[in-house]
Amino acid sequence: MSTQAGRRTGIGRRAGALIAAAAAVGAVTALPVQARAAEGAEGAAVPPYAFDGSAQRIQGAASSLDAKALKTGQTYRDTLKKDGKLHYRVDLDSKRNTYVSVVAVPKPGGKVEYGDGFKVSIQDNSGADCGYQDVDFGSGQYARPLAAYARRIVDPDSSSCQKQGAYYVLVERESAATSTPDDWELELRYVTEPLLKQAGPSALPEAWPSATPAPPAGGPQKRQGGAGFHEAVSLREGEWRADIRPGQTLFYRVPVDWGQQLFAGAELGSGTEGDSVSNALTLSLDNPALGFVDMNTVRYDGKPAALALDPLRPVAHENRTSYEEATSGMRFAGWYYLSATLSPDMAAEYGDGPVPLTLRVNVEGTPGQAPAYDGDPGMFSVTADDREAAANGASAAPATANGTMKVLAAAGIGTGTVLLLGLGAWTLLARRRA
Repeated sequence: MSTQAGRRTGIGRRAGALIAAAAAVGAVTALPVQARAAEGAEGAAVPPYAFDGSAQRIQGAASSLDAKALKTGQTYRDTLKKDGKLHYRVDLDSKRNTYVSVVAVPKPGGKVEYGDGFKVSIQDNSGADCGYQDVDFGSGQYARPLAAYARRIVDPDSSSCQKQGAYYVLVERESAATSTPDDWELELRYVTEPLLKQAGPSALPEAWPSATPAPPAGGPQKRQGGAGFHEAVSLREGEWRADIRPGQTLFYRVPVDWGQQLFAGAELGSGTEGDSVSNALTLSLDNPALGFVDMNTVRYDGKPAALALDPLRPVAHENRTSYEEATSGMRFAGWYYLSATLSPDMAAEYGDGPVPLTLRVNVEGTPGQAPAYDGDPGMFSVTADDREAAANGASAAPATANGTMKVLAAAGIGTGTVLLLGLGAWTLLARRRA
């Protein structure tokens, strides 16, 4: 009898432990939602930049010969000091184009000057640049995430940067003496693009549709942006309403196919009139490889204030032959990223509460034939799933970012399942023992 009692006691203890563990999972899972709720409260801190949760930590080297290798398709994180330089290594073949992107994330509220920014380049073992991009804060002189990429393009007509072997990625930060000396967090990504089976057109059309289209129909729809490229919220053509706070950056993404043309603009809603804040809103566009394409700003004085990006050429492979960033950047199909930042200076004049923001997105043209890639284009394409995600407002990373409630729901279901299974097993064993 005592042995049977002891077994029943053991069953009860195990079931109790199981129930306690499941309850603990539920309690822990609820924390992100509580944290998000606190972030949205009046006067609370602006949500921080949302880094890719799968990113690996890496330490850039002072010398190219000590540089650690980046792997294609992997995201990395590092830290860049003021006026710092970091080297990384990429081992390239002669069959695919290469893009290494860097997102620099300064601490919120830091002071930056005109011209502050960074340069990312890919170099061969002689130190020659294969391709680079410089980005800075421009006239919107406040700290916010900046993105740029370096590229190595396979070109049979070129004699440089074409050999298979080791190449080096160099990231260089430039900051004025009066700028905040805080470190910048970096998010790096290395991707490749297949070559064409045969050379396509290389001349840019002289005439192209540059007239701004009529505003999208249907009226505004609510769609709050994400806190980073990794959790950018998907958009299709339309008018999208959000709330943005001083110092905050909202991230969106739009699928743009071959032959299609993207037009984008933004408007701040009216409020209490006050002194003018120059460059109050910055709207930026980056391409699928996170290369900078275009940017514009607008001032705000409490009255409605609108801006628009300059008209961009339709997406085409031959755009890469241009020396203009706004044309060269429209070089492949895929997700194009819009980011809107509200100046922290708005808080002093209008308070730190949210300001009404509207994004207007037009995607003109019928999707055209993709170039004859010698391989799967992967991210450099637009699929039916992408269009569905844009229609539904899916996040770029729904399981970890925009889907916080989805995670909680899934965890809640999992917790309930654990509880039911534990109680069921306990009941079954107790009956069998009896």
